[in-house]
Amino acid sequence: MEFSSALLENAVNEFAKLPGIGRKTALRLVLHLLKQEPEEVGHFSEVVNRMRTEIQFCQRCHNVADADICSICSNSSRKQDVICVVENIRDVIALESTQQFNGTYHVLGGVISPLDGIGPSQLNIDTLAHRIGKEGTVEIIFALSPTIQGDTTIYYIQKKLPATTKVTTIARGIAFGGELEYADEMTLARSLQNRLPIESYVSR
Repeated sequence: MEFSSALLENAVNEFAKLPGIGRKTALRLVLHLLKQEPEEVGHFSEVVNRMRTEIQFCQRCHNVADADICSICSNSSRKQDVICVVENIRDVIALESTQQFNGTYHVLGGVISPLDGIGPSQLNIDTLAHRIGKEGTVEIIFALSPTIQGDTTIYYIQKKLPATTKVTTIARGIAFGGELEYADEMTLARSLQNRLPIESYVSR
């Protein structure tokens, strides 16, 4: 793919770095921006730049936030003593889209995967244990992808929890080996509603 403008080519190259965006799609996006008014393109650039420089991570749950505490944690109408443990921010968005959960979240930032060099110390596990001990949490819901790595992470965290804490996991509406973020909203909603005691899950 040859370009008559180095500026155009540079823009295409940058867009093509985005996940799921090939060079043809990148070119289509760049040409679309070329048709827009300079003010609109400037606003687009400003929004992206502010997102990257000003967005924060919640000091309580590690979800994305506009302040020290995210809008979910600061929402007094949500059940603050129920925590849904997820792997990443995309999973929070997926579960929120079901409108079936009214508690809070805790984003681990990944799952235990020795083959990938990811151990417990690299995840937000200690802050989860601290939350539970400090806030009097009554239930922990594990909503991790049903993979070997997800199961390993659940087993590890469960051993660090107080014996009095109710621990459940979402039902197996998602096939083993699947990724939570790609499940449809109905499957996720039913998995949340029909969650299981952790004992029946880890003793399969």
